[in-house]
Amino acid sequence: MALNIKPLGDRVVVEPLEKDVETFAGGQLVLPDTAKEKPQQGVVVAVGPGRLDDDGNRIPLDVKVGDKVVYAKYAGTSFKTEGGSEVLFLKESDILAVLD
Repeated sequence: MALNIKPLGDRVVVEPLEKDVETFAGGQLVLPDTAKEKPQQGVVVAVGPGRLDDDGNRIPLDVKVGDKVVYAKYAGTSFKTEGGSEVLFLKESDILAVLD
């Protein structure tokens, strides 16, 4: 996904990875968006330059574009792009882990 979004400071833009089909013991069931849990995994599509410390030095982020991450359940702000896809703006501190 090519975005013309440049996050500021220690902000990160993540494209959530959503499951469209839930699998249960009896087979597959498609759930409407209102019944689904919010996703907690996504792919980083843009990163900010990092935050400034008290001396004005830039502290780079630990994540990079393309990283698959796990983030806090109710973190961030949703934003719908011109292409219709939804992305999430997070602070780096809301990211819990990078998946291999």
